[in-house]
Amino acid sequence: MADIKNIFDIAGRSMAAQMVRLNTVASNIANANTRAGSAEETFRPLRPVFRTAFEGGLKNAERATVDVKEIISLDREPQRVHEPGHPMADEEGFVYLPPVDMNEELVDMLEASRQYQNNLEVLTTMRTLMLRTVDMGKS
Repeated sequence: MADIKNIFDIAGRSMAAQMVRLNTVASNIANANTRAGSAEETFRPLRPVFRTAFEGGLKNAERATVDVKEIISLDREPQRVHEPGHPMADEEGFVYLPPVDMNEELVDMLEASRQYQNNLEVLTTMRTLMLRTVDMGKS
Protein backbone atom coordinates (compact mmCIF):
# COMPACT_ATOMS: atom_id res chain seq x y z
CA MET A 1 0.00 0.00 0.00
CA ALA A 2 1.25 3.45 -0.84
CA ASP A 3 1.76 5.88 2.00
CA ILE A 4 -1.04 8.20 2.95
CA LYS A 5 0.85 11.47 3.17
CA ASN A 6 -1.86 14.12 3.41
CA ILE A 7 -5.48 15.06 2.84
CA PHE A 8 -4.91 15.09 -0.92
CA ASP A 9 -3.94 11.40 -0.85
CA ILE A 10 -6.94 10.55 1.32
CA ALA A 11 -9.45 12.36 -0.89
CA GLY A 12 -7.81 11.21 -4.12
CA ARG A 13 -7.94 7.54 -3.16
CA SER A 14 -11.50 7.92 -2.01
CA MET A 15 -12.41 9.53 -5.33
CA ALA A 16 -10.73 6.67 -7.19
CA ALA A 17 -12.77 4.15 -5.19
CA GLN A 18 -16.00 5.99 -6.00
CA MET A 19 -15.03 6.07 -9.67
CA VAL A 20 -14.71 2.26 -9.63
CA ARG A 21 -18.14 2.14 -8.01
CA LEU A 22 -19.59 4.37 -10.75
CA ASN A 23 -17.98 2.20 -13.43
CA THR A 24 -19.52 -0.98 -12.01
CA VAL A 25 -22.94 0.72 -11.94
CA ALA A 26 -22.46 1.78 -15.57
CA SER A 27 -21.54 -1.79 -16.51
CA ASN A 28 -24.61 -3.15 -14.71
CA ILE A 29 -26.93 -0.68 -16.44
CA ALA A 30 -25.33 -1.32 -19.85
CA ASN A 31 -25.86 -5.08 -19.47
CA ALA A 32 -29.33 -4.94 -17.87
CA ASN A 33 -31.16 -6.04 -21.03
CA THR A 34 -28.67 -8.50 -22.49
CA ARG A 35 -30.05 -11.94 -23.12
CA ALA A 36 -28.33 -15.28 -22.71
CA GLY A 37 -29.16 -18.83 -23.74
CA SER A 38 -28.60 -20.29 -20.27
CA ALA A 39 -28.63 -19.19 -16.64
CA GLU A 40 -24.87 -19.82 -16.36
CA GLU A 41 -24.05 -17.46 -19.25
CA THR A 42 -26.21 -14.61 -17.92
CA PHE A 43 -24.50 -11.40 -16.82
CA ARG A 44 -24.44 -10.93 -13.03
CA PRO A 45 -24.44 -7.46 -11.43
CA LEU A 46 -21.05 -6.28 -10.16
CA ARG A 47 -20.25 -4.62 -6.83
CA PRO A 48 -16.95 -3.26 -5.52
CA VAL A 49 -15.85 -4.38 -2.08
CA PHE A 50 -14.15 -1.59 -0.14
CA ARG A 51 -11.59 -1.85 2.63
CA THR A 52 -10.22 0.75 4.96
CA ALA A 53 -6.56 1.55 4.29
CA PHE A 54 -4.77 2.65 7.44
CA GLU A 55 -1.47 4.50 7.37
CA GLY A 56 1.12 2.44 9.24
CA GLY A 57 -1.31 -0.33 10.19
CA LEU A 58 -4.39 -0.28 12.37
CA LYS A 59 -2.71 0.32 15.76
CA ASN A 60 -0.44 3.15 14.62
CA ALA A 61 -2.82 4.80 12.17
CA GLU A 62 -3.00 8.56 12.16
CA ARG A 63 -4.75 8.69 8.81
CA ALA A 64 -7.01 6.34 6.88
CA THR A 65 -8.74 6.21 3.53
CA VAL A 66 -10.56 3.66 1.41
CA ASP A 67 -9.43 1.31 -1.35
CA VAL A 68 -11.27 -1.14 -3.57
CA LYS A 69 -10.36 -4.62 -2.39
CA GLU A 70 -12.09 -6.50 -5.22
CA ILE A 71 -15.05 -6.45 -7.56
CA ILE A 72 -17.50 -9.29 -7.07
CA SER A 73 -20.44 -10.65 -9.07
CA LEU A 74 -23.68 -10.85 -7.12
CA ASP A 75 -25.10 -14.34 -6.78
CA ARG A 76 -28.65 -13.68 -7.95
CA GLU A 77 -30.88 -15.83 -10.08
CA PRO A 78 -31.46 -14.54 -13.63
CA GLN A 79 -34.95 -13.88 -14.91
CA ARG A 80 -36.27 -16.59 -17.23
CA VAL A 81 -38.37 -15.17 -20.09
CA HIS A 82 -40.27 -17.11 -22.75
CA GLU A 83 -39.14 -15.83 -26.17
CA PRO A 84 -39.27 -18.83 -28.53
CA GLY A 85 -38.34 -16.77 -31.60
CA HIS A 86 -35.13 -15.38 -30.09
CA PRO A 87 -31.94 -16.84 -31.62
CA MET A 88 -30.46 -17.44 -28.15
CA ALA A 89 -33.53 -19.25 -26.79
CA ASP A 90 -32.97 -22.69 -25.30
CA GLU A 91 -34.81 -25.81 -26.49
CA GLU A 92 -37.87 -24.82 -24.41
CA GLY A 93 -37.93 -21.29 -25.91
CA PHE A 94 -36.57 -19.44 -22.87
CA VAL A 95 -33.90 -16.76 -22.68
CA TYR A 96 -32.33 -15.43 -19.49
CA LEU A 97 -32.13 -11.78 -18.42
CA PRO A 98 -29.62 -10.43 -15.90
CA PRO A 99 -30.89 -9.90 -12.34
CA VAL A 100 -30.14 -6.15 -12.48
CA ASP A 101 -32.42 -3.98 -10.34
CA MET A 102 -32.43 -0.60 -12.08
CA ASN A 103 -33.73 1.23 -9.00
CA GLU A 104 -30.89 -0.19 -6.92
CA GLU A 105 -28.38 0.79 -9.58
CA LEU A 106 -29.67 4.36 -9.81
CA VAL A 107 -29.56 4.79 -6.02
CA ASP A 108 -26.01 3.41 -5.95
CA MET A 109 -25.05 5.77 -8.79
CA LEU A 110 -26.43 8.79 -6.93
CA GLU A 111 -24.67 7.81 -3.70
CA ALA A 112 -21.32 7.26 -5.44
CA SER A 113 -21.68 10.53 -7.31
CA ARG A 114 -22.39 12.43 -4.09
CA GLN A 115 -19.43 10.84 -2.33
CA TYR A 116 -17.20 11.77 -5.27
CA GLN A 117 -18.51 15.36 -5.18
CA ASN A 118 -17.93 15.56 -1.40
CA ASN A 119 -14.30 14.56 -1.84
CA LEU A 120 -13.90 17.04 -4.66
CA GLU A 121 -15.25 19.75 -2.37
CA VAL A 122 -12.67 18.77 0.28
CA LEU A 123 -9.88 19.16 -2.28
CA THR A 124 -11.23 22.49 -3.48
CA THR A 125 -11.50 23.82 0.08
CA MET A 126 -7.97 22.65 0.95
CA ARG A 127 -6.56 24.31 -2.17
CA THR A 128 -8.36 27.57 -1.34
CA LEU A 129 -7.09 27.52 2.25
CA MET A 130 -3.54 26.83 1.11
CA LEU A 131 -3.66 29.73 -1.37
CA ARG A 132 -4.99 32.05 1.33
CA THR A 133 -2.19 30.97 3.64
CA VAL A 134 0.41 31.71 0.95
CA ASP A 135 -1.20 35.11 0.30
CA MET A 136 -1.03 35.91 4.04
CA GLY A 137 2.69 35.20 3.95
CA LYS A 138 3.19 37.68 1.10
CA SER A 139 1.74 40.59 3.08
